[in-house]
Amino acid sequence: MARRYVITFGCPDQIGIVATIASFLADAGGTIVEAAYHTDPDTGWFFTRQEVAADSLPFDAAELRSRFGATVASLGGEWQILDTGERRRVVILVSKEGHCLYDILGRVAAGELDVDVSAVIGNHADLATITEAHGIPFHHVPFPREDKETAFAKVAELVDAADPHAIVLARFMQILPADLCAAWAGRALNIHHSFLPSFVGARPYHQAHRRGVKLIGATCHYVTAELDAGPIVEQDVIRVDHGDSVPDMVRKGRDIEKVVLSRGLRWHLENRILVHGNKTVVL
Repeated sequence: MARRYVITFGCPDQIGIVATIASFLADAGGTIVEAAYHTDPDTGWFFTRQEVAADSLPFDAAELRSRFGATVASLGGEWQILDTGERRRVVILVSKEGHCLYDILGRVAAGELDVDVSAVIGNHADLATITEAHGIPFHHVPFPREDKETAFAKVAELVDAADPHAIVLARFMQILPADLCAAWAGRALNIHHSFLPSFVGARPYHQAHRRGVKLIGATCHYVTAELDAGPIVEQDVIRVDHGDSVPDMVRKGRDIEKVVLSRGLRWHLENRILVHGNKTVVL
């Protein structure tokens, strides 16, 4: 794809927002190749995402940010500009379950996700071999019960050294402390099954099987200090029936987790997700 500048902007809804942005880009000679808009009637907030052909502008991304910021300053709100010519970096956190990691690494290897996976960090070493087979560094950071604080400090050091655009918790079975949730706000993505809060604790698939559930779902969300309650990025479901065994349900659950996480990660890397409060708009 040709290089693009991706503009995302959210502000209180008011007359003239679209005209202000369109006039700014037209005056600069910019060609808009994709545009989306949404107004939330509950919050009175306006959202837009626009892609501009980079070669249509007579200045670079830094100058675009400076000029755009000055143009929309009177409107209030928040904005970002992504340059697709800059490589996106991802760090993945894992434990023992590998289905989400396998899926992401496969998509990267196939060119479906055009990102650099800077590192995979695991609190167990089970997934080191598959990671290193893809030419990606694997860091094993044990999490002793008596000193998780030191372990998280090491994880933070490794993550921050990569300066990633996304930190993916690919079935990472440790709860991020509040300070890391704050430091990685808007960058850390998690995935979990839909059985919470109905089937809490151990063996949720066994609990769901005994209840005869008919749907298994998955939720991808941003990580916050409130466990599994961050802004939701993507959700989906897959059907099960009375003939499915517990292993069948586990397999289907893993399938939907992989798909939902990969969608959420792609949308995040493409700057399609605008967060307002604890809700998201995906454009």
